[in-house]
Amino acid sequence: MSEDPIRLVTLGRILRRRRRLLALLVVLGALAGYGTSLLFPPRYTASASVLLPGQWEERELLTQAEIASSSTVIDRAAASLHRSDVDRAELRDDVKAKATDGNIIKISGTADTPGRAQRLADQVAQQFVTFAGRIAGDTSDTDDTTGPQALRQQVTETDRRISDLAEAADPGQTVESVQARTELEQLRTALQEAMKKLDDADPATNKAGMVVMGPAPRPDGEAPPTRTQLVAAGAVLFLLLGVVGHLVAARTNRRPRTEAEIAAALGAAPLGTVDVPTGRRGPRRRGPRARLRRLLGTDARWDVPVPRTTEDEAALRLRYRRVCARVRDRLPVPGRVLVVVPDGDGIARHAAGRLAAEAGGDPVAAPGATNGTHPPLRVVEVPVSRPIVPDRGTEAGALVVLGAGNWTEEELAGLAGACADAGHEVVGVVVAGPVRVRGRRSAGRGDGTAAKDAVPDTAAPALAARGRTTGGSA
Repeated sequence: MSEDPIRLVTLGRILRRRRRLLALLVVLGALAGYGTSLLFPPRYTASASVLLPGQWEERELLTQAEIASSSTVIDRAAASLHRSDVDRAELRDDVKAKATDGNIIKISGTADTPGRAQRLADQVAQQFVTFAGRIAGDTSDTDDTTGPQALRQQVTETDRRISDLAEAADPGQTVESVQARTELEQLRTALQEAMKKLDDADPATNKAGMVVMGPAPRPDGEAPPTRTQLVAAGAVLFLLLGVVGHLVAARTNRRPRTEAEIAAALGAAPLGTVDVPTGRRGPRRRGPRARLRRLLGTDARWDVPVPRTTEDEAALRLRYRRVCARVRDRLPVPGRVLVVVPDGDGIARHAAGRLAAEAGGDPVAAPGATNGTHPPLRVVEVPVSRPIVPDRGTEAGALVVLGAGNWTEEELAGLAGACADAGHEVVGVVVAGPVRVRGRRSAGRGDGTAAKDAVPDTAAPALAARGRTTGGSA
Protein backbone atom coordinates (compact mmCIF):
# COMPACT_ATOMS: atom_id res chain seq x y z
CA MET A 1 0.00 0.00 0.00
CA SER A 2 2.84 2.38 0.74
CA GLU A 3 4.02 2.38 -2.90
CA ASP A 4 0.76 1.59 -4.71
CA PRO A 5 -1.15 4.39 -6.44
CA ILE A 6 -4.44 5.47 -4.94
CA ARG A 7 -7.28 3.76 -6.78
CA LEU A 8 -11.05 3.92 -6.48
CA VAL A 9 -11.06 0.45 -4.97
CA THR A 10 -8.87 1.79 -2.15
CA LEU A 11 -11.28 4.63 -1.46
CA GLY A 12 -14.20 2.21 -1.59
CA ARG A 13 -12.46 -0.05 0.89
CA ILE A 14 -11.96 2.86 3.29
CA LEU A 15 -15.60 3.93 3.00
CA ARG A 16 -16.82 0.39 3.49
CA ARG A 17 -14.59 -0.76 6.33
CA ARG A 18 -14.45 2.53 8.20
CA ARG A 19 -18.04 3.60 7.68
CA ARG A 20 -18.75 3.93 11.41
CA LEU A 21 -15.73 6.10 12.04
CA LEU A 22 -16.37 8.20 8.95
CA ALA A 23 -20.03 8.59 9.91
CA LEU A 24 -18.93 9.88 13.30
CA LEU A 25 -16.53 12.32 11.63
CA VAL A 26 -19.34 13.56 9.38
CA VAL A 27 -21.53 14.21 12.42
CA LEU A 28 -18.69 16.01 14.20
CA GLY A 29 -18.02 18.10 11.09
CA ALA A 30 -21.69 19.04 10.82
CA LEU A 31 -21.71 20.08 14.48
CA ALA A 32 -18.55 22.13 13.93
CA GLY A 33 -20.17 23.87 10.96
CA TYR A 34 -23.30 24.56 12.99
CA GLY A 35 -21.21 26.01 15.81
CA THR A 36 -19.39 28.22 13.34
CA SER A 37 -22.70 29.52 12.00
CA LEU A 38 -23.66 30.58 15.52
CA LEU A 39 -20.57 32.76 15.75
CA PHE A 40 -21.50 34.69 12.60
CA PRO A 41 -24.99 36.27 12.44
CA PRO A 42 -27.02 35.82 9.26
CA ARG A 43 -26.41 38.38 6.52
CA TYR A 44 -28.67 39.50 3.69
CA THR A 45 -27.72 41.05 0.35
CA ALA A 46 -29.84 43.30 -1.88
CA SER A 47 -28.83 44.63 -5.30
CA ALA A 48 -29.80 47.76 -7.22
CA SER A 49 -28.99 48.39 -10.88
CA VAL A 50 -27.97 51.69 -12.47
CA LEU A 51 -28.26 52.10 -16.26
CA LEU A 52 -25.64 54.14 -18.13
CA PRO A 53 -27.18 55.10 -21.51
CA GLY A 54 -24.99 55.78 -24.48
CA GLN A 55 -21.73 54.32 -25.69
CA TRP A 56 -19.31 53.37 -22.91
CA GLU A 57 -15.93 51.74 -23.09
CA GLU A 58 -14.98 48.98 -20.74
CA ARG A 59 -12.47 51.09 -18.82
CA GLU A 60 -15.11 53.78 -18.36
CA LEU A 61 -17.53 51.26 -16.89
CA LEU A 62 -14.83 50.03 -14.50
CA THR A 63 -14.21 53.63 -13.46
CA GLN A 64 -17.90 54.14 -12.74
CA ALA A 65 -17.97 50.93 -10.67
CA GLU A 66 -15.06 52.21 -8.60
CA ILE A 67 -16.87 55.50 -8.10
CA ALA A 68 -20.00 53.67 -6.93
CA SER A 69 -18.03 51.90 -4.19
CA SER A 70 -15.87 54.89 -3.28
CA SER A 71 -15.75 56.29 0.23
CA THR A 72 -17.39 59.55 -0.85
CA VAL A 73 -20.52 57.83 -2.16
CA ILE A 74 -20.73 55.44 0.79
CA ASP A 75 -20.26 58.22 3.34
CA ARG A 76 -23.07 60.20 1.73
CA ALA A 77 -25.29 57.13 1.76
CA ALA A 78 -24.53 56.49 5.43
CA ALA A 79 -25.36 60.09 6.26
CA SER A 80 -28.68 59.77 4.42
CA LEU A 81 -29.48 56.52 6.26
CA HIS A 82 -28.49 57.98 9.65
CA ARG A 83 -26.39 54.86 10.35
CA SER A 84 -24.32 56.31 13.16
CA ASP A 85 -24.13 52.91 14.87
CA VAL A 86 -22.12 51.41 12.00
CA ASP A 87 -18.47 52.10 11.33
CA ARG A 88 -17.85 53.66 7.93
CA ALA A 89 -15.03 51.20 7.25
CA GLU A 90 -17.36 48.25 7.91
CA LEU A 91 -19.99 49.84 5.70
CA ARG A 92 -17.51 50.07 2.84
CA ASP A 93 -16.92 46.34 3.16
CA ASP A 94 -20.66 45.75 2.92
CA VAL A 95 -21.04 47.59 -0.41
CA LYS A 96 -19.89 46.06 -3.69
CA ALA A 97 -20.24 47.44 -7.21
CA LYS A 98 -19.43 45.79 -10.51
CA ALA A 99 -20.04 46.49 -14.18
CA THR A 100 -22.24 44.00 -16.03
CA ASP A 101 -23.33 43.58 -19.62
CA GLY A 102 -25.57 46.24 -21.10
CA ASN A 103 -23.86 49.26 -19.49
CA ILE A 104 -25.30 48.42 -16.09
CA ILE A 105 -23.60 49.03 -12.75
CA LYS A 106 -24.87 46.53 -10.17
CA ILE A 107 -24.60 47.82 -6.60
CA SER A 108 -24.97 45.28 -3.78
CA GLY A 109 -25.49 46.10 -0.12
CA THR A 110 -25.18 43.59 2.74
CA ALA A 111 -26.73 44.05 6.19
CA ASP A 112 -28.02 42.04 9.11
CA THR A 113 -31.68 42.40 8.08
CA PRO A 114 -33.39 42.29 4.66
CA GLY A 115 -34.82 45.80 5.11
CA ARG A 116 -31.48 47.37 5.94
CA ALA A 117 -29.83 45.64 3.00
CA GLN A 118 -32.52 46.95 0.65
CA ARG A 119 -32.28 50.53 1.95
CA LEU A 120 -28.49 50.46 1.78
CA ALA A 121 -28.44 49.34 -1.87
CA ASP A 122 -31.06 51.94 -2.90
CA GLN A 123 -29.35 54.79 -1.11
CA VAL A 124 -25.91 53.98 -2.49
CA ALA A 125 -27.38 53.82 -6.01
CA GLN A 126 -29.03 57.24 -5.60
CA GLN A 127 -25.90 58.83 -4.20
CA PHE A 128 -23.82 57.31 -6.99
CA VAL A 129 -26.06 58.80 -9.68
CA THR A 130 -25.93 62.22 -8.03
CA PHE A 131 -22.19 62.19 -7.50
CA ALA A 132 -21.44 60.86 -11.00
CA GLY A 133 -23.66 63.55 -12.51
CA ARG A 134 -21.74 66.25 -10.73
CA ILE A 135 -18.44 64.84 -11.95
CA ALA A 136 -19.72 64.68 -15.54
CA GLY A 137 -20.88 68.34 -15.41
CA ASP A 138 -24.60 67.80 -14.91
CA THR A 139 -26.38 71.19 -14.83
CA SER A 140 -28.94 70.17 -12.29
CA ASP A 141 -26.77 71.17 -9.34
CA THR A 142 -24.60 73.95 -10.92
CA ASP A 143 -25.10 77.70 -11.19
CA ASP A 144 -26.96 78.83 -14.32
CA THR A 145 -24.47 81.65 -14.85
CA THR A 146 -21.46 79.30 -15.08
CA GLY A 147 -22.93 76.12 -16.47
CA PRO A 148 -22.56 74.84 -20.02
CA GLN A 149 -26.02 76.17 -20.99
CA ALA A 150 -25.09 79.69 -19.96
CA LEU A 151 -21.91 79.46 -22.03
CA ARG A 152 -23.94 78.42 -25.05
CA GLN A 153 -26.20 81.43 -24.63
CA GLN A 154 -23.21 83.73 -24.42
CA VAL A 155 -21.77 82.23 -27.61
CA THR A 156 -25.10 82.80 -29.39
CA GLU A 157 -25.24 86.40 -28.28
CA THR A 158 -21.62 86.94 -29.38
CA ASP A 159 -22.39 85.48 -32.80
CA ARG A 160 -25.34 87.85 -33.16
CA ARG A 161 -23.15 90.78 -32.17
CA ILE A 162 -20.61 89.82 -34.81
CA SER A 163 -23.37 89.82 -37.46
CA ASP A 164 -24.49 93.27 -36.34
CA LEU A 165 -20.94 94.60 -36.55
CA ALA A 166 -20.48 93.12 -40.02
CA GLU A 167 -23.65 94.84 -41.25
CA ALA A 168 -22.67 98.14 -39.66
CA ALA A 169 -19.23 98.14 -41.23
CA ASP A 170 -18.43 100.33 -44.26
CA PRO A 171 -19.95 98.56 -47.25
CA GLY A 172 -17.31 100.07 -49.44
CA GLN A 173 -14.59 98.24 -51.20
CA THR A 174 -11.75 99.84 -49.39
CA VAL A 175 -8.95 97.78 -48.05
CA GLU A 176 -9.84 98.60 -44.47
CA SER A 177 -13.54 97.60 -44.78
CA VAL A 178 -12.80 94.32 -46.54
CA GLN A 179 -10.19 93.43 -43.95
CA ALA A 180 -12.61 94.19 -41.10
CA ARG A 181 -15.38 92.04 -42.57
CA THR A 182 -12.89 89.19 -43.16
CA GLU A 183 -11.69 89.27 -39.57
CA LEU A 184 -15.27 89.24 -38.28
CA GLU A 185 -16.08 86.16 -40.38
CA GLN A 186 -12.94 84.40 -39.14
CA LEU A 187 -13.93 85.21 -35.57
CA ARG A 188 -17.41 83.79 -36.20
CA THR A 189 -15.94 80.59 -37.66
CA ALA A 190 -13.53 80.10 -34.74
CA LEU A 191 -16.33 80.68 -32.25
CA GLN A 192 -18.56 78.05 -33.94
CA GLU A 193 -15.72 75.50 -33.99
CA ALA A 194 -15.04 76.09 -30.29
CA MET A 195 -18.74 75.60 -29.53
CA LYS A 196 -18.77 72.36 -31.51
CA LYS A 197 -15.80 71.06 -29.56
CA LEU A 198 -17.52 72.00 -26.32
CA ASP A 199 -20.62 70.06 -27.34
CA ASP A 200 -18.51 67.03 -28.28
CA ALA A 201 -16.68 67.08 -24.95
CA ASP A 202 -19.81 67.43 -22.83
CA PRO A 203 -20.97 63.96 -21.59
CA ALA A 204 -24.46 65.29 -21.13
CA THR A 205 -24.67 65.88 -24.89
CA ASN A 206 -23.69 62.40 -26.08
CA LYS A 207 -24.87 60.41 -23.04
CA ALA A 208 -28.09 60.89 -21.19
CA GLY A 209 -28.09 60.94 -17.37
CA MET A 210 -27.72 57.75 -15.35
CA VAL A 211 -30.95 56.08 -14.30
CA VAL A 212 -31.63 53.86 -11.29
CA MET A 213 -33.59 50.87 -12.61
CA GLY A 214 -36.11 50.69 -9.81
CA PRO A 215 -35.70 49.90 -6.10
CA ALA A 216 -33.64 46.95 -4.98
CA PRO A 217 -35.75 43.82 -4.36
CA ARG A 218 -35.99 42.70 -0.75
CA PRO A 219 -33.80 39.58 -0.23
CA ASP A 220 -35.71 36.46 0.72
CA GLY A 221 -32.72 34.38 1.83
CA GLU A 222 -29.43 34.68 3.65
CA ALA A 223 -26.27 35.62 1.85
CA PRO A 224 -23.69 32.84 1.51
CA PRO A 225 -22.27 31.18 3.45
CA THR A 226 -25.58 30.18 4.99
CA ARG A 227 -25.99 27.95 8.00
CA THR A 228 -26.86 25.00 5.78
CA GLN A 229 -23.76 25.59 3.68
CA LEU A 230 -21.53 25.79 6.76
CA VAL A 231 -22.98 22.56 8.15
CA ALA A 232 -22.51 20.77 4.81
CA ALA A 233 -19.00 22.17 4.39
CA GLY A 234 -18.02 21.00 7.87
CA ALA A 235 -19.34 17.50 7.23
CA VAL A 236 -17.56 17.21 3.87
CA LEU A 237 -14.33 18.65 5.29
CA PHE A 238 -14.21 16.18 8.17
CA LEU A 239 -15.03 13.31 5.82
CA LEU A 240 -12.18 14.28 3.50
CA LEU A 241 -9.82 14.66 6.46
CA GLY A 242 -10.75 11.17 7.63
CA VAL A 243 -10.16 9.61 4.21
CA VAL A 244 -6.91 11.51 3.69
CA GLY A 245 -5.75 10.51 7.16
CA HIS A 246 -6.28 6.83 6.34
CA LEU A 247 -4.41 7.22 3.05
CA VAL A 248 -1.50 9.01 4.71
CA ALA A 249 -1.31 6.36 7.43
CA ALA A 250 -1.28 3.63 4.80
CA ARG A 251 1.42 5.43 2.77
CA THR A 252 3.68 5.78 5.78
CA ASN A 253 3.13 2.19 6.92
CA ARG A 254 6.40 0.28 6.42
CA ARG A 255 5.41 -2.94 8.13
CA PRO A 256 6.42 -6.17 6.37
CA ARG A 257 3.52 -7.84 4.63
CA THR A 258 4.85 -10.71 2.58
CA GLU A 259 6.17 -13.96 3.97
CA ALA A 260 9.67 -13.30 2.66
CA GLU A 261 9.84 -9.82 4.24
CA ILE A 262 8.65 -11.14 7.62
CA ALA A 263 11.13 -14.02 7.53
CA ALA A 264 13.98 -11.65 6.65
CA ALA A 265 13.08 -9.37 9.58
CA LEU A 266 13.11 -12.33 11.96
CA GLY A 267 16.18 -13.90 10.44
CA ALA A 268 14.37 -17.23 10.08
CA ALA A 269 13.21 -19.49 7.29
CA PRO A 270 9.61 -19.20 6.05
CA LEU A 271 7.67 -22.41 6.65
CA GLY A 272 4.48 -21.44 4.85
CA THR A 273 1.18 -19.72 5.45
CA VAL A 274 -1.88 -21.02 7.25
CA ASP A 275 -5.48 -19.87 7.09
CA VAL A 276 -7.78 -18.94 9.94
CA PRO A 277 -11.53 -18.79 9.28
CA THR A 278 -12.86 -15.29 9.72
CA GLY A 279 -14.71 -14.67 12.91
CA ARG A 280 -12.15 -16.55 15.00
CA ARG A 281 -10.23 -13.64 16.37
CA GLY A 282 -9.93 -14.74 19.92
CA PRO A 283 -11.66 -13.40 22.99
CA ARG A 284 -12.57 -9.77 22.87
CA ARG A 285 -10.37 -7.45 24.81
CA ARG A 286 -11.95 -5.62 27.66
CA GLY A 287 -11.73 -2.03 28.70
CA PRO A 288 -13.17 1.26 27.46
CA ARG A 289 -10.63 1.63 24.64
CA ALA A 290 -11.36 -1.85 23.29
CA ARG A 291 -15.11 -1.25 23.43
CA LEU A 292 -14.67 2.09 21.66
CA ARG A 293 -12.58 0.48 18.90
CA ARG A 294 -15.24 -2.21 18.37
CA LEU A 295 -17.97 0.44 18.30
CA LEU A 296 -16.14 2.49 15.66
CA GLY A 297 -15.09 -0.56 13.67
CA THR A 298 -11.37 0.17 14.04
CA ASP A 299 -10.55 -3.13 15.71
CA ALA A 300 -9.93 -4.66 12.26
CA ARG A 301 -7.55 -3.34 9.62
CA TRP A 302 -8.95 -1.79 6.47
CA ASP A 303 -5.86 -1.97 4.24
CA VAL A 304 -5.72 -5.76 3.99
CA PRO A 305 -7.27 -7.57 1.02
CA VAL A 306 -10.66 -9.19 1.35
CA PRO A 307 -10.19 -12.73 2.74
CA ARG A 308 -10.33 -15.30 0.00
CA THR A 309 -12.91 -18.08 0.05
CA THR A 310 -12.15 -21.77 0.39
CA GLU A 311 -14.44 -24.76 -0.05
CA ASP A 312 -14.19 -26.45 3.36
CA GLU A 313 -11.82 -27.06 6.22
CA ALA A 314 -10.17 -30.08 4.68
CA ALA A 315 -7.82 -27.81 2.73
CA LEU A 316 -7.18 -25.76 5.87
CA ARG A 317 -6.12 -28.83 7.86
CA LEU A 318 -3.84 -29.91 5.01
CA ARG A 319 -1.90 -26.63 5.27
CA TYR A 320 -1.44 -27.05 9.03
CA ARG A 321 -0.21 -30.64 8.62
CA ARG A 322 2.33 -29.57 5.99
CA VAL A 323 3.63 -26.83 8.30
CA CYS A 324 3.99 -29.37 11.11
CA ALA A 325 5.96 -31.63 8.79
CA ARG A 326 8.31 -28.77 7.83
CA VAL A 327 8.84 -27.93 11.50
CA ARG A 328 9.77 -31.55 12.22
CA ASP A 329 12.23 -31.59 9.34
CA ARG A 330 13.97 -28.39 10.50
CA LEU A 331 14.43 -29.42 14.14
CA PRO A 332 18.13 -30.03 14.90
CA VAL A 333 17.20 -32.67 17.50
CA PRO A 334 13.86 -34.23 18.45
CA GLY A 335 12.08 -32.34 21.17
CA ARG A 336 9.28 -29.97 22.03
CA VAL A 337 8.72 -26.78 19.98
CA LEU A 338 8.03 -23.40 21.58
CA VAL A 339 5.44 -21.51 19.55
CA VAL A 340 5.86 -17.75 20.04
CA VAL A 341 2.81 -15.57 19.32
CA PRO A 342 2.89 -11.73 19.53
CA ASP A 343 0.58 -10.27 22.13
CA GLY A 344 -2.66 -8.99 20.60
CA ASP A 345 -2.41 -10.92 17.32
CA GLY A 346 -5.72 -12.79 17.37
CA ILE A 347 -5.26 -14.44 13.98
CA ALA A 348 -1.83 -15.79 14.97
CA ARG A 349 -3.20 -16.91 18.33
CA HIS A 350 -5.77 -19.21 16.77
CA ALA A 351 -3.35 -20.41 14.13
CA ALA A 352 -0.94 -21.45 16.91
CA GLY A 353 -3.74 -23.24 18.76
CA ARG A 354 -4.68 -25.14 15.66
CA LEU A 355 -1.07 -26.05 14.98
CA ALA A 356 -0.85 -27.45 18.50
CA ALA A 357 -4.01 -29.49 17.91
CA GLU A 358 -2.80 -30.85 14.58
CA ALA A 359 0.64 -31.71 16.01
CA GLY A 360 -0.77 -33.58 18.99
CA GLY A 361 -0.21 -36.97 17.31
CA ASP A 362 2.71 -35.93 15.10
CA PRO A 363 6.14 -37.31 16.10
CA VAL A 364 7.66 -33.86 16.50
CA ALA A 365 8.57 -34.27 20.13
CA ALA A 366 11.01 -36.74 21.57
CA PRO A 367 9.84 -40.27 22.35
CA GLY A 368 7.77 -40.30 25.48
CA ALA A 369 6.72 -36.66 25.07
CA THR A 370 3.52 -37.52 23.21
CA ASN A 371 1.96 -39.60 25.93
CA GLY A 372 -0.80 -37.05 26.47
CA THR A 373 0.85 -35.40 29.49
CA HIS A 374 2.47 -32.64 27.47
CA PRO A 375 1.53 -31.61 23.93
CA PRO A 376 4.41 -31.44 21.46
CA LEU A 377 3.90 -27.66 20.90
CA ARG A 378 4.07 -25.18 23.74
CA VAL A 379 2.29 -21.91 22.88
CA VAL A 380 3.24 -18.66 24.62
CA GLU A 381 2.19 -15.09 24.00
CA VAL A 382 4.95 -12.50 24.14
CA PRO A 383 4.39 -8.74 24.46
CA VAL A 384 6.04 -7.03 21.53
CA SER A 385 6.82 -3.81 23.40
CA ARG A 386 9.02 -5.67 25.91
CA PRO A 387 9.47 -9.22 24.55
CA ILE A 388 10.36 -11.80 27.17
CA VAL A 389 10.47 -15.46 26.14
CA PRO A 390 10.63 -18.31 28.73
CA ASP A 391 14.03 -19.88 29.14
CA ARG A 392 14.84 -22.98 27.16
CA GLY A 393 13.91 -26.25 28.78
CA THR A 394 13.19 -29.37 26.82
CA GLU A 395 12.39 -27.39 23.67
CA ALA A 396 14.36 -28.16 20.54
CA GLY A 397 13.56 -24.84 18.86
CA ALA A 398 11.14 -21.96 18.58
CA LEU A 399 8.49 -21.33 15.96
CA VAL A 400 7.14 -17.79 15.43
CA VAL A 401 3.51 -17.51 14.30
CA LEU A 402 2.12 -14.07 13.43
CA GLY A 403 -0.22 -12.18 11.13
CA ALA A 404 1.00 -10.23 8.12
CA GLY A 405 1.28 -6.47 8.24
CA ASN A 406 0.77 -6.11 11.99
CA TRP A 407 4.32 -5.54 13.21
CA THR A 408 7.27 -3.40 12.22
CA GLU A 409 10.74 -4.68 11.40
CA GLU A 410 12.06 -3.36 14.73
CA GLU A 411 9.37 -5.26 16.64
CA LEU A 412 10.09 -8.48 14.77
CA ALA A 413 13.83 -8.07 15.33
CA GLY A 414 13.15 -7.58 19.03
CA LEU A 415 11.07 -10.75 19.07
CA ALA A 416 13.89 -12.74 17.43
CA GLY A 417 16.37 -11.24 19.89
CA ALA A 418 14.21 -12.29 22.85
CA CYS A 419 14.18 -15.87 21.54
CA ALA A 420 17.97 -15.82 21.22
CA ASP A 421 18.38 -14.42 24.74
CA ALA A 422 16.29 -17.28 26.13
CA GLY A 423 18.44 -19.85 24.31
CA HIS A 424 15.89 -20.76 21.65
CA GLU A 425 16.82 -21.24 18.03
CA VAL A 426 14.14 -19.92 15.70
CA VAL A 427 13.52 -22.80 13.31
CA GLY A 428 11.04 -20.91 11.17
CA VAL A 429 8.18 -18.48 10.87
CA VAL A 430 4.56 -19.15 9.94
CA VAL A 431 2.31 -16.38 8.62
CA ALA A 432 -1.39 -16.62 9.42
CA GLY A 433 -4.12 -14.97 7.36
CA PRO A 434 -7.92 -14.85 7.46
CA VAL A 435 -10.03 -16.90 5.09
CA ARG A 436 -13.73 -17.37 4.51
CA VAL A 437 -15.03 -20.95 4.51
CA ARG A 438 -17.78 -21.56 1.99
CA GLY A 439 -18.71 -25.09 3.13
CA ARG A 440 -18.80 -25.74 6.83
CA ARG A 441 -18.43 -29.55 6.56
CA SER A 442 -15.03 -31.12 6.18
CA ALA A 443 -14.17 -34.12 4.09
CA GLY A 444 -13.82 -36.27 7.19
CA ARG A 445 -17.29 -35.44 8.50
CA GLY A 446 -18.29 -39.06 8.04
CA ASP A 447 -16.50 -40.05 11.23
CA GLY A 448 -19.03 -37.99 13.21
CA THR A 449 -16.65 -35.13 14.10
CA ALA A 450 -17.62 -31.60 13.16
CA ALA A 451 -15.02 -29.41 11.54
CA LYS A 452 -15.10 -26.83 14.26
CA ASP A 453 -14.77 -29.54 16.89
CA ALA A 454 -11.67 -30.86 15.14
CA VAL A 455 -9.85 -27.57 15.84
CA PRO A 456 -9.89 -27.01 19.60
CA ASP A 457 -8.53 -23.72 20.87
CA THR A 458 -5.61 -25.21 22.79
CA ALA A 459 -3.87 -21.83 22.92
CA ALA A 460 -6.49 -20.16 25.14
CA PRO A 461 -5.25 -21.41 28.54
CA ALA A 462 -1.64 -20.61 27.68
CA LEU A 463 -2.35 -17.09 26.45
CA ALA A 464 -4.52 -16.35 29.44
CA ALA A 465 -1.69 -17.36 31.75
CA ARG A 466 0.98 -15.55 29.65
CA GLY A 467 3.74 -18.04 29.22
CA ARG A 468 2.40 -21.31 30.58
CA THR A 469 2.08 -24.41 28.43
CA THR A 470 -1.13 -25.41 26.76
CA GLY A 471 -1.29 -28.82 28.29
CA GLY A 472 0.83 -28.51 31.42
CA SER A 473 4.03 -27.02 32.79
CA ALA A 474 7.25 -27.07 30.82
